Amino acid sequence: MGSGTTLVEAKLLNRNAVGIDINPQSVFKSETNLQFKCETQSKIYTKVGSASDLHFIKDNGIDFICTHPPYANIIKYSKDIEGDISLLDVDDFLCKMEIVAKEAYRILKKRKTCAIMMGDIRKNGKVIPLGFLVMNIFLQIGFVNKEIIIKEQHNCRSMQYWKKQNNDFLLLAHEYIFVFQK
Repeated sequence: MGSGTTLVEAKLLNRNAVGIDINPQSVFKSETNLQFKCETQSKIYTKVGSASDLHFIKDNGIDFICTHPPYANIIKYSKDIEGDISLLDVDDFLCKMEIVAKEAYRILKKRKTCAIMMGDIRKNGKVIPLGFLVMNIFLQIGFVNKEIIIKEQHNCRSMQYWKKQNNDFLLLAHEYIFVFQK
């Protein structure tokens, strides 16, 4: 759940929401960001956990999933949290994303929506189409593609870092938002 932006929006829109993150610091930050008065009656829950194990959510119990996982081990989310997929190489990351996709499919109600933001990565000067690899995993699990939105990203904080890393190769200045339906 990162810093809880989606949960803040859910609260403002009077939606019930569950935020799950493997990093306890993110859960704490999200809970802090949710400490504002609002005229809504929404119920917002936060939990330290993994999207690969949602046993506490019943089958077909969720109306909408919105997720933005790390892009394999490009930026490490923690140093040593067990289950942190940002510590995995691409192949292990994709194996874990298959488990995540199965859990998402299990908990989502029929004809409801799952949106996932995912970008591509560059290793050793070559592009790895991580976004499309993850999209294919979700399709193989049984989701149907409703939309592919391309989000352009310019002037981000890490732009100079990536320019140095890529030796002036083209920067990956986009991410995909895959919108699936069960």
